[in-house]
Amino acid sequence: MELKASKEFEIRFSEVDSMNVVWHGSYMLYFEDAREEFGKKFDLTYMGFFDHGYFAPLVEMSFQWKKPIKYGMKPRIDIVYRPTEAAKIIFDYEIHDTEDESLIATGHSVQVFMDTNYQLVLYSPEFYDEWRQRWGVLEK
Repeated sequence: MELKASKEFEIRFSEVDSMNVVWHGSYMLYFEDAREEFGKKFDLTYMGFFDHGYFAPLVEMSFQWKKPIKYGMKPRIDIVYRPTEAAKIIFDYEIHDTEDESLIATGHSVQVFMDTNYQLVLYSPEFYDEWRQRWGVLEK
C-alpha cells in the first residue's frame, strides 16, 4: 500500500529573488509543509512523536531542481512514504506545476528517532511499529 499526501501552495513574494524565481532554500520549507500534511492525513505528527517520548530529526535531505518556480505559480507537492525495516522515516517528494502537471523538483528525506535525552534510538519505537502495522506498511 502506498501512503501519499498532496498539498497545493502559493508562492509568496518573499520567497522569490530578483529574477522572480523561488530561492533554493524554500524547497526545504515546502518539504516540511508536505511532511506536516502527511502527518495530518496519516496521524504521524511531530507532536505525536513527542507525546510518545521521541523526536524525529532530519538526518538527510536532498532535492533535484527541474525547472523554476516563479511568483504567482500555484504548485502542488506530493509526498510518498517509503517503507523500511530500519528505525527511520523516509519520504520522497515531487513538486508539480498545476498548470500543466510538469515536474518542477524531486526530493528525498530521512528522519531518525531520538529519545528526549537526545540519544539516537536504533530500534523502531513501539508506537511507530504499531503505526506501520495499522497502515499496512510494516515490512517483515
